[in-house]
Amino acid sequence: MGLELRQQLKMSQQLKMTPQLQQAIKLLQLSRMELVDLVAQEMVENPVLEEGIEQKQGEVVDDSRPTDMAMEGLRDESPDPTRSKGEEAAKEVKGDNSAVNEIDWDSYLEHHTLAPPMPSYRPQNDDLPSIEQTLTKKASLQDHLTWQMRMHPITELEDRIGTIIINNLDPWGYLKEPPVEDIARVAETDVEEVEKMLEWIQTFDPPGVAARSLSECLLIQAEAAGEDDEIVVRICRDHLHNLEKKNYQAIARDLNESVEEIYEAVKVIREFDPRPGRQYSNDDPVYITPDVYVHKIGGKYFVVPNDDGMPKLKISNFYRTALASGGKDRQYVQDKLRSAQWLIRSIQQRQRTIIRVTESIIKFQEDFFEKGIEHLRPLILRDVAEDISMHESTVSRVTTNKYVHTPRGIFELKFFFNSGINRTDGDEIASQSVKRKIKDIIGKEDEKRPWSDQKIVDLLRDQGIDIARRTVAKYREQMGILSSSKRKKVF
Repeated sequence: MGLELRQQLKMSQQLKMTPQLQQAIKLLQLSRMELVDLVAQEMVENPVLEEGIEQKQGEVVDDSRPTDMAMEGLRDESPDPTRSKGEEAAKEVKGDNSAVNEIDWDSYLEHHTLAPPMPSYRPQNDDLPSIEQTLTKKASLQDHLTWQMRMHPITELEDRIGTIIINNLDPWGYLKEPPVEDIARVAETDVEEVEKMLEWIQTFDPPGVAARSLSECLLIQAEAAGEDDEIVVRICRDHLHNLEKKNYQAIARDLNESVEEIYEAVKVIREFDPRPGRQYSNDDPVYITPDVYVHKIGGKYFVVPNDDGMPKLKISNFYRTALASGGKDRQYVQDKLRSAQWLIRSIQQRQRTIIRVTESIIKFQEDFFEKGIEHLRPLILRDVAEDISMHESTVSRVTTNKYVHTPRGIFELKFFFNSGINRTDGDEIASQSVKRKIKDIIGKEDEKRPWSDQKIVDLLRDQGIDIARRTVAKYREQMGILSSSKRKKVF
């Protein structure tokens, strides 16, 4: 087979991901907290950027000052009604680099630094405590146990063993691993010393801590409460599987006791905490700050961006003198100015996109805002993407980790997108609405005779919802609701 060199001409189309477009896509998919962190990092790396001083209440602003087109990146503007959807879609993925290069930076700085930053409302209250008075650290389970251990005179070896045991407890207070043999090898001692130290730590507060199993945890609490009679001990040691299923007849038959005696013992066990370390959990609450607000005014819903807490970016006036000089200084400042402008415009474009997506969601889910979750309709990303002439990937990025404050509460934008469940009349109902109906049905059941999943299917079918039993079980597990056998209450 012969080899030869040949030239040929080939034409192809490809989308070039410019740095500006990459930055816009990155900002679009960030959550609010991530965006705040990124802006703070950019302010450290880009000396041209600085946070503007907010306008004081009662301050008069001279509206006669000229403005520059480049300032549109800082101002909230609604889209031009004369602009077509196709042009808006093109703006989504295209950037005009020539416009950046043609900006008169001298005029931009002169006008931009004189303009006031975007105001935001921050209540002023001199009676509020300082951050030093409110900043606290919650004691962990390890700190609490170490404090108790060192309140007693112990040897260096005991301190080493106890520290290893305490530091290996899981968040619920259990010593699941390593086994005592491994602890003894690390502490360079024998297993008997470790077992002795473990038994002592198990007497600490909270009761049941440092147990190696649920059975041992309950037995420790029974002994600490003085309720360690034979029936309670045998149930905790040998019949936890029947206790979980509430099969009290089997326990009574095996222990040769009456069912009433078993009931009384179970009442005692129910007072014990199967997770003694949970009160010292270090899981801090996560507070959600909505990206947009939805207000109902005069029968119509309006979307308002949430600017509170976001840095008000502006261009530093200090670098105007550096821009006036020539050479490398001017080139450096121009690069930083260009980067700062793109960041400001990308943030503003992100805000406008979130508002457009939210307005489209309101249009599709108006019945939800008017009547409640029972009227939430099935919705997919493609519906919103076609409505606002954007790509599905853009809508997916916008709705991820973005939250909206509505008259019915705070929801993630993803909440409004649901798969559909068929009705018997041919229509569809959103999966979230079905979950709410399942929760309402279980909430109204007789606790001593809870309904099975199949019974729930029959009740939903009576309401015109055609659903499979396994789907009901899946939705029930997603909501954290136990099965009918575990929901049953005997007393």
